[in-house]
Amino acid sequence: MITLISAGLAPAFALLSFFYLRDEYELEPIFAIFRTFIYGALLVFPIMFIQFAFTEENILQSDFLKSYIIYGTFEEFFKWFIFLFTTYKYSKFSNVYDGIVYGVSISLGFATVENLLYLFAHGIEYAITRALFPVSSHAIFGVIMGYYMGRAKFKSKKSGYHLFIALIIPVFLHGTYDFILVTVTRSWVYWLIPFMTILWLYGLRKVKKANEYTKLYTI
Repeated sequence: MITLISAGLAPAFALLSFFYLRDEYELEPIFAIFRTFIYGALLVFPIMFIQFAFTEENILQSDFLKSYIIYGTFEEFFKWFIFLFTTYKYSKFSNVYDGIVYGVSISLGFATVENLLYLFAHGIEYAITRALFPVSSHAIFGVIMGYYMGRAKFKSKKSGYHLFIALIIPVFLHGTYDFILVTVTRSWVYWLIPFMTILWLYGLRKVKKANEYTKLYTI
């Protein structure tokens, strides 16, 4: 039991530490990070209920709609909504890179609970695959969402546009990730590895740009 829980928690804390420590300006309070992590964790249960209801009623169950609406839109929208109405107005959210830290924290809170539930149901042998793919992808979705949230809040003449992009890009990427899984059942790894490589390169580029913006625009 302890081994399984540790395997479920470790990827999220490793990834969160990685992005947290890449902040070149000022590290955020640990309590604030923990709070947003809990927000993300609590989202799992209402989202699972909604997804279950749609499945039971056989609504939006084609591969495309399930991937981009049931998974991509529902999960990223609720993370975006929580970010917007809690952390976005938080006083410690003081520069562009902070958006990435909080976005990753919310996403990994969600991914951690989802990961634990999966490992309890299917076994610890899936721990490495889960860490490399779903947990890691959630972290990058959080990077992208947080980057555009930071752009929206600080010195942006197009804050509404950036808030929209903060939602729509993670939705598209998340949907694409799931679409690969549900449509390429046997050789999914050959599609997912290049997708994840591009996703990580894109996410790390946003990390670099966020630190550059932070040097220009801090409060």
